[in-house]
Amino acid sequence: MSDWTVTRSPLPRRRPRALSPLREHLRDTFWFAPTAAMVGVFVVWLVAQELDAALVRSLQDDGDYGTVAELLRFADDAKTVVSAVGSAMMTFIGVVFSISLVAVQMASGQFTPRVVRLFVRSRITKATFAVFLATFVLTLLVLTSYDSTPDPRVTTSVPLVQSVLTLVMVALSLLLFVMYVNGTLRLMRVSHVIARIAAESFRAAALMPAPADAEGVPAPADGGRVPGLGPVTAWVAHDAQAGVLRDVHIARLVRVARKHGVVLRLVPRIGDFLVPGTPVLAVHGGQAPPRRVLRYALSVGVERTFHQDLGLGLRQLSDIALRALSSAVNDPTTAVQALDRIVQILAALSRRPLDAAVHRDRRGAVRLVQPVPGWTELVDLGFAEVRACAAGSPQVTRRMLAGLDDLLLLAPPERREPLRRHRELLRQAVERVAPTPADRAFALSPDRQGIG
Repeated sequence: MSDWTVTRSPLPRRRPRALSPLREHLRDTFWFAPTAAMVGVFVVWLVAQELDAALVRSLQDDGDYGTVAELLRFADDAKTVVSAVGSAMMTFIGVVFSISLVAVQMASGQFTPRVVRLFVRSRITKATFAVFLATFVLTLLVLTSYDSTPDPRVTTSVPLVQSVLTLVMVALSLLLFVMYVNGTLRLMRVSHVIARIAAESFRAAALMPAPADAEGVPAPADGGRVPGLGPVTAWVAHDAQAGVLRDVHIARLVRVARKHGVVLRLVPRIGDFLVPGTPVLAVHGGQAPPRRVLRYALSVGVERTFHQDLGLGLRQLSDIALRALSSAVNDPTTAVQALDRIVQILAALSRRPLDAAVHRDRRGAVRLVQPVPGWTELVDLGFAEVRACAAGSPQVTRRMLAGLDDLLLLAPPERREPLRRHRELLRQAVERVAPTPADRAFALSPDRQGIG
């Protein structure tokens, strides 16, 4: 394979922000947006109620009781609409909830249970639930504002602004319902699910430090001496519940390391399962910081997230391809679509520094070394399991060969060996399965569309 010079723009980079882990964790919850919406609508209702009371007081002070009487008649007519809206909102909420459960069940069975997280993180789903619940709460609050006194001289409030606000919320709810149905149908299509997974993977890659910051500081997981960092002077063990390491608070760890004059090295990778008592941080150059300052610096949960996990996207795409190639599903076209994105992700990472992400403080000193998957590990993650199941599907073998050939052109010479290895293993697997030379030749012909 001849060398090929490729010029392409680097992945966009986002500097880690202090509240980045918290923001990502809130996106993985379903309670925050509806709760915030209900609290917000309560505040808005208080303001609207005060505006209605101020309007009535102004008209009464001017002696314009006829206008107040007209407003009372309008409020009586609007009360019927508000009551109907309150009843309809609960029905809408039930419909949306039912659609969501069916969509999640179908996606979990068709793709992989790990894509359920896409539905949980869906902004349109959260916005729809939030606005529906807020509208229902608003109708209840508005109904409590109606004054039982029909006399315009003594009435204290006419819910005029509140009724208009309720109608606006109803219109917004109907618009969001249409958008929600459209968004849910899109998430049930495999092409959109795969595209979302790829987009999340690129966001995770964008959080990695710039190439110039990550050179020359490998981070082995064996706990030995690390070139450039010196020997390990202390260890910090995991003392919380067992679970998957979801992410680390990079800004906090860098700040703690700078304050204590040490370099911290994360021992497990993001996505590893942690058992209490196992080491999670190696300290180089000093004493271990107090545990209280490291509190909440590491987030452990029941499942992996995309926030800092460079390999999760490839894991999900591989799972989708494996399920598509199973005898129960037998959908090689879906496997080809997953391979398209696997090749895209690996192509974007082919020339980026891997194995370790190095984070520096404001003065440029290394303060945190975070292990990330290496190139060989990422290639194996994307191709190994799919290759083992693809030998009997010419569409998939042809697409995989075309992807490997493209990556051989894009990757630097020192990263081509695992690609050549997978290409040879795929050739051997096809030769064992294909019955005739013609079948073998067809299955081993690279094609970017599989069988175009």
